[in-house]
Amino acid sequence: MNDAGSHVASDDIAAIREAVRALCAGFPGEYWRELDRARAYPTRFVQALTEAGFLAALIPEEFGGSGLTMRAATAIMEEIQASGCNGAACHAQMYIMGTVLRHGSAAQKARWLPGIASGELRLQAFGVTEPTSGTDTLSLRTTAVRDGDAYVVNGQKIWTSRAEHSDLMLLLARTTPREQAASRTAGLSVFLVDMRAAKGLTIRPIRTLMNHATTEVFFDDMVVPAENLIGEEGKGFRYILAGMNAERILIGAECIGDAKWFIAKAGAYAKERVVFGRPIGQNQGVQFPIARAYAQMRAAELMVHEAAVLYEAGRECGAEANMAKLLAADASWAAADMCVQTFGGFGFAEDFDIERKMRETRLYQVAPISTNLILSYLAEHTLGLPRSY
Repeated sequence: MNDAGSHVASDDIAAIREAVRALCAGFPGEYWRELDRARAYPTRFVQALTEAGFLAALIPEEFGGSGLTMRAATAIMEEIQASGCNGAACHAQMYIMGTVLRHGSAAQKARWLPGIASGELRLQAFGVTEPTSGTDTLSLRTTAVRDGDAYVVNGQKIWTSRAEHSDLMLLLARTTPREQAASRTAGLSVFLVDMRAAKGLTIRPIRTLMNHATTEVFFDDMVVPAENLIGEEGKGFRYILAGMNAERILIGAECIGDAKWFIAKAGAYAKERVVFGRPIGQNQGVQFPIARAYAQMRAAELMVHEAAVLYEAGRECGAEANMAKLLAADASWAAADMCVQTFGGFGFAEDFDIERKMRETRLYQVAPISTNLILSYLAEHTLGLPRSY
């Protein structure tokens, strides 16, 4: 893929979509069903995406990446989902880039990005959430204490997905005790942890409703070189916000892809399934839910696009990124429910892939941020209502 600069033409994005669809055609439903049964990681799929350059979409060409825009990245993730595949196995590599690209030093970028772009290194783990703080990131307890030319890390993270399949982790830890921090958001720092060399790091898998390769991670006097600190000490919370906006936009795009898959699946079945001598899609009771799911998906799709455009331009997009994720997650879950209803009993049968995709898309009502927290954010920061938490 060629560098499209900051103005990716619609033809370029169309070509990207076609290329992603062609790649995904090699990974049909049976591939994902086998992985789902075994709760196994889609290594072959992730490798194929890497070799095609898709996981390096947002890395500049000077570091071996594709140099594409956020809109192109959303097209990639949307098409993966719309093809019946699961981008959750690798999406973090894209949105973690936001923090490294915007706040990493020139030396850090030169050291890490080429290996990430080539696939030699995997940056898939995002260590933020903790068991006691959840979405209350500012209350996290994992500490990083300076000791000469290194930091010593102690604490625990949870829902650190893909940690077992990642070489590097972007870690948020407290470097200044909360009571001593200059402000509510100060005192947190971001580190790029080389998990291959780390001692005192323990990873424990968590089995979940869907095949998500998620874990809890424990740090026991883990030493991180000071040169792995991203940006300035104590300003990490602000740094990861850019990554979180990218995360919401890209996952919103995945939800749009899921919704399109459910709508296409339901529409095709409604035309071919004959009951009482007529296709069930001729009945408005079947037509209308499919049509409503389509309208809901299209509205959400427009918000994802707007958020991506703002992000590309470097403009404030917190509200738009959150709304994109909220509306797209709602649209994908509504489409999933509609699809099951259209198929009836067959919707629960493993061979149709609907029940797997339904479990996968349900996650995004909760992660990476609960829809209720998004509503609280909009109420306070957009509508000017009193803070509720």
